[in-house]
Amino acid sequence: MGERMRIVIVGSGGVGKSALTIRFLQNKFIQEYDPTIEDTYRKTMTIDKKSVFLDILDTAGQEEYTSMENTYFRLGDGFVCVYSITSADSYKKMKDCMENVLMHKDQQYFPIIIVGNKCDLKTKREVTPSQVAKDFKKTKYQYIETSALEGINVNKIFIDLVRTCRKHSLFLKEQEKKQKNKKKKKNCIIM
Repeated sequence: MGERMRIVIVGSGGVGKSALTIRFLQNKFIQEYDPTIEDTYRKTMTIDKKSVFLDILDTAGQEEYTSMENTYFRLGDGFVCVYSITSADSYKKMKDCMENVLMHKDQQYFPIIIVGNKCDLKTKREVTPSQVAKDFKKTKYQYIETSALEGINVNKIFIDLVRTCRKHSLFLKEQEKKQKNKKKKKNCIIM
């Protein structure tokens, strides 16, 4: 059995979180849209010759369900923060979502991939890649534009996030090791 990761997909309603998830899991596009309250999916895959079992939580984007967010934020190992390139408002809400994730994780950095969905609708674009690059210039977050409709970069989101989670986990283990070594040195009394 391989490692297990909890991936949480967040963003406002109607940006295509469920469409991205279904495209990833079943390689099909869902036409009809029912607002998601919460759906959990599972998929096992091999990335870099290591097996990984993904628990994917597709969260609600509707305001009335935001009370569930605290649980999502605490449990997630990595986050897919989605907005629609055709909606500046969804971009603002996605940035607010990211802030909530970081606040709940009590860290300045956490495995997050920023996803601009609906790149097939370039003529209706309200958010440019240069705007995203400017807003996140000082961070390590990866930015990907996707299309659930056309299947563009959908698998890349999850593969790259797994790799980022693995690196972050190694980093945290190294930090923990350094802390233990510091404590040991403090506890040693030289006579």
